[in-house]
Amino acid sequence: MGLEALIDPGGVGALPVHFWSAVFFVLGCVVGSFLNVVIHRLPLGESIVSPPSHCPHCQYSIPWYLNIPLVTWLWLQGKCRNCGAPIAFRYFAVELLTAVTFLGCWLAFGGQSPAQAVVYCVFVAGLIAASFIDDEHMIVPDEITLGGVAVGVLTSIFIPALHAAPSPRESLGRSLLGAACGTALVYVILRLGKLFLGRHKLQLATDSKIVFTETGLVLPDREIPYEDLFYRKSDVVIVKARTAELVDRGYKDVPLRLAVGSLRIGDDAFDPEAVPHLEAVASEILLPREAMGLGDVKFMAAVGAFLGWKATIFSLFGSAVIGSLVAGGLYVVRWGKGSRQVAYIPYLAAAAALWIFAGPRILGWLLGRVP
Repeated sequence: MGLEALIDPGGVGALPVHFWSAVFFVLGCVVGSFLNVVIHRLPLGESIVSPPSHCPHCQYSIPWYLNIPLVTWLWLQGKCRNCGAPIAFRYFAVELLTAVTFLGCWLAFGGQSPAQAVVYCVFVAGLIAASFIDDEHMIVPDEITLGGVAVGVLTSIFIPALHAAPSPRESLGRSLLGAACGTALVYVILRLGKLFLGRHKLQLATDSKIVFTETGLVLPDREIPYEDLFYRKSDVVIVKARTAELVDRGYKDVPLRLAVGSLRIGDDAFDPEAVPHLEAVASEILLPREAMGLGDVKFMAAVGAFLGWKATIFSLFGSAVIGSLVAGGLYVVRWGKGSRQVAYIPYLAAAAALWIFAGPRILGWLLGRVP
């Protein structure tokens, strides 16, 4: 039995359309509240189930009547009821954005396929979580990307309408093709970016501390996994260190070079695997430049699994347009100061969401097929 049969369009249609509009909006608020937990805890490796919602400042356990989406944040004016510490506007924004997109999915698809509307709600929830996590941490957890691939493939079997397919088998094939297309396109861009873009100099605050851990490079504002830095043997991180500290020795005013399998500090050479701890103080660092990371590759695989290969191409080019417009706007208003690595997942997510609601029509217009 398909999912469409479980969500009976006739039964759904027996209730007023605005009733279901309200249901999807409220459901979006609730899911948005849960997404805030995911956004905060998942990158930190914490459980998204336990402990219950609490203030991150005073650890006050929030009772249910102070945990009502949208309402509580407005009522408490964005502050903790117990300690008065500010609650980031992001919590309200995620709840509202999720509620509005859930409502949009219902209004756009609920009349023809309630099951399709529900699946799109699940998909946009993943887009929202991935976007906010990437913007804050510059990573996208595999639970969202690879989990999204699995969910996209499975739902394509039960809801062939997702891929406008005549049968579950055809829908599955289109889902797998979409995932493969998304993976291949972004991976090619990633490799070409590594080949042609070279390196970029990142300016840091004076005498910033840089820590080389076993898994990544920790800068004052973020951590970069080594897998996002080293794709080729020629990739190298260069630091003109004011000081460099190992467990058993220290250096002053030396160049530091880290590559795959090699570490040089001044004239001394080390095996990186044998160096348990390294800290440096510097004002700039030279990093291998990449167009995208592996997280973007897995993210686009999930987009393709849900939406198909055309959506991956649309999302890729659409994200470039959206990103250019946003970057141009930020440049005009002089938002932010100094160098900052830009999270690209939000632009890919925005383009993927645009495809759901208007992508095929926009594509038809661009190809001259829509008057």
